[in-house]
Amino acid sequence: MQFYFTCQISYDKYLYYYKGYADKIEVRDITGQYLHVNAKYFKPYLTRNGINGQFRLLVDAKGNFISLDKV
Repeated sequence: MQFYFTCQISYDKYLYYYKGYADKIEVRDITGQYLHVNAKYFKPYLTRNGINGQFRLLVDAKGNFISLDKV
C-alpha cells in the first residue's frame, strides 16, 4: 500500500522527536486518513529549515514499513 502526504516540520520541532520525547509523527494523507510514521524515517530529509515537502510512504499488507520517499 502507498500513502501520499505533505509534511512541514520545523527544525526545532523535529529535534523534539530526535531527542526521543516522541517517536511518531502524525500526518494526514491525501485521502484524509491519519498515519503515525516513525520519526526516524524522516531523518534523511532534515535540513536547516526542517522537513518540508510531499512524501510517499510504502507499507506491506500488514502495515510494516517499506520506504519513505520525497516526491
